[in-house]
Amino acid sequence: MAKYTENDRIFDENGREIVLKTEHLSISFGGLKAVNDVNLEIKKGQLYGLIGPNGAGKTTVFNLLTGIYKPTEGKIFLCGEDITGLDPIKINKAGIARTFQNIRLFSNLTVLENVMVGLSNQIKCSVAESILRLPRHSKSEKDFRKSAHELLKLFTLDEYADQLASNLPYGKQRKLEIARAMATNPTLLLLDEPAAGMNPNETQELMNDISYIRKHFDMTILLIEHDMRLVSGICEQLTVLNFGTELAKGDTSEVLNDPEVVKAYLGE
Repeated sequence: MAKYTENDRIFDENGREIVLKTEHLSISFGGLKAVNDVNLEIKKGQLYGLIGPNGAGKTTVFNLLTGIYKPTEGKIFLCGEDITGLDPIKINKAGIARTFQNIRLFSNLTVLENVMVGLSNQIKCSVAESILRLPRHSKSEKDFRKSAHELLKLFTLDEYADQLASNLPYGKQRKLEIARAMATNPTLLLLDEPAAGMNPNETQELMNDISYIRKHFDMTILLIEHDMRLVSGICEQLTVLNFGTELAKGDTSEVLNDPEVVKAYLGE
């Protein structure tokens, strides 16, 4: 059973920090409960999957976690801090970054500039310093460019740094969106159907990238995905949603073989 320490960070019985915890998370739209009583508990460094049929409420949960929607009921804790109801900018600065089901890059900016946008939440100079391009602004911009190049290199995108993001192949646009999210220096990375539209080779490369991110950055990852090969290949644990409620949760292999889960995906 989880316990609270003196600084409110939450740990399980084995001393592993719980990065994300939701308690009775729910939201209603016009009287219809889109998400009802969802209780997630994701530990530091874990790669956790949130799956379910279309319309099950998965992306709605992501929108709640990132402040796009405000929960009707329930609480959200990030490393023990109550972030329920905060706006998206504050939640991002607190440590949650995400990608989207439909790629949302700045298509008129270069690959490098897209990553630099992600780094912008770490700006320490004032607006006046930026407008007047004072020395601290120039140093920050130089540091950001260096950091952006390093991230692009990690994602094998450095050779495309000066190309427009819109000119990248689809699979590399997906990688760029993840790189931009990582540029915000998150504690928790949310990936919304990252393999959507990818061919098998691109999906395998994505699996390798996600595993690398987790290991290299000691990153905690929550993943929405319909590709069960990817889910079974990299996720430790799963929560399955159906009609906005939890249908099953636990170790990946057990959940994927649960008859109720199979029925929800395949019907009677």
